[in-house]
Amino acid sequence: MTQSMHRSHRVAGALVGSAVGDALGAPFEFGPPGQLTARFPVPARGARTEMCGGGSLGWAPGEFTDDTQMALLVATSLVDNAGPDLADVFARFTRWADANPPDIGNQTRAVLSSGRPWDVAAAEHFARSGHAAGNGGLMRTTPAAIWFSRAGTEATMDGARRISALTHGDPSAGEGAAILHELMRVALEGGDPLDAVEPALALVAEEHRDRWATVLDPAWTPADATESNGAVWPTLGQAMWALRTGRDFAEVLRLVVDLGGDTDTVACVAGGLAGAVFGMGGIPSRWASALHGRVPGHGEKLWRLADLQQLAAALDGAAQQSYDPGVIPRIGPAEVLPGIWAANLDGARYSEQDFAVISLCRLGEPFEHELQRMAYVADNEHNSDLDVVLADVLEDMAALRAEGHRLLVHCHGGASRTGLVLRAWLMRTEGMAADEATAHVAARWPHLGLWNASFTAALDRLAVQSPGADRP
Repeated sequence: MTQSMHRSHRVAGALVGSAVGDALGAPFEFGPPGQLTARFPVPARGARTEMCGGGSLGWAPGEFTDDTQMALLVATSLVDNAGPDLADVFARFTRWADANPPDIGNQTRAVLSSGRPWDVAAAEHFARSGHAAGNGGLMRTTPAAIWFSRAGTEATMDGARRISALTHGDPSAGEGAAILHELMRVALEGGDPLDAVEPALALVAEEHRDRWATVLDPAWTPADATESNGAVWPTLGQAMWALRTGRDFAEVLRLVVDLGGDTDTVACVAGGLAGAVFGMGGIPSRWASALHGRVPGHGEKLWRLADLQQLAAALDGAAQQSYDPGVIPRIGPAEVLPGIWAANLDGARYSEQDFAVISLCRLGEPFEHELQRMAYVADNEHNSDLDVVLADVLEDMAALRAEGHRLLVHCHGGASRTGLVLRAWLMRTEGMAADEATAHVAARWPHLGLWNASFTAALDRLAVQSPGADRP
């Protein structure tokens, strides 16, 4: 299941993947099985995608829910305090709950509105009710899994239990979060989380181990669940079932959303795991590009894809990238191929609004264009998932062209990454050989950059799959 991949791609994939799952599942929450596939029997790559919005709460397309809102509160607390401050996390949760978010779990609301101190509120609620094994502690834990993963298994699982216990007093919920943390830690290190299940179970409190072993057994399927997937056990069980079954990130997410029920939360958990396994490049750009949302009670900041990628790096202790290029001379847009234009960053940013923009570099803010796809490509040798990203970009381009859109392809300088996609497009659609495509683009786009050897290798691999690959 795993492949060689730079850790930063897995870290970004985990945090963004969890939010993507949340937003993808939100419109189908509490509905019957099979809704996603019934509405989208094939991938929707044109102007309208599976990030359709709607549902009982009227989510906008790509808008994340309380799952990601709470995750962002955990994440920002960890970063701001350079580590776990449970009282601070609880205070952030309470401020959020007091702002009346449109979606909040009953268990979480009861604890956060109790007025009790952070270190007793959840335990007292559990003592009174006996019911506190919902999936609310599981849905928000991906940021903490990233943070603690650097400190090893013991710290990773202990951190999960402590943060879960802020709102969920049942130790079963904490053990589920601890398992998820350890599986995520293994995936972020490049290991296979499926192989990590048994060792993780050995570290679960004995009184809870059998129940968790049941839902995490390779033979278990969602049909075997004894509770709704609002409970913690089937939520993680279904996420792991989808991870075992799906061939890529998109299929994992489709499988869990099609289960129905608490679709946003199960897809959020599955998306975090699948993102750590398949990396940021494995997440369809049409889904990631649409991500957005605010956190009630915590200002008017609109969180988007670049913010999540920055936050993921901060959680992993990585250096922060600047997404502000300053003022750069505009290059393009220029029509290089029929219906396909090229530009550099500012040439694209300030282009006519009717372009469908294919962005191949990191952006601080998306453009004002109605249609924009942001692909995860670095101009270095770390793109182990480059073939997947390139295929995703080309398929989206084909769908958008079929709808009659003018396409504008760009990266920061308009040279290397832009040239990669333009050449790949010719190879895919015209059956050109790599050298032929390179010469064709170079004659029409003098800014073409050819310094990245990994891009050349990707085109060589693409040549085997292209329509003209077996020409004499």
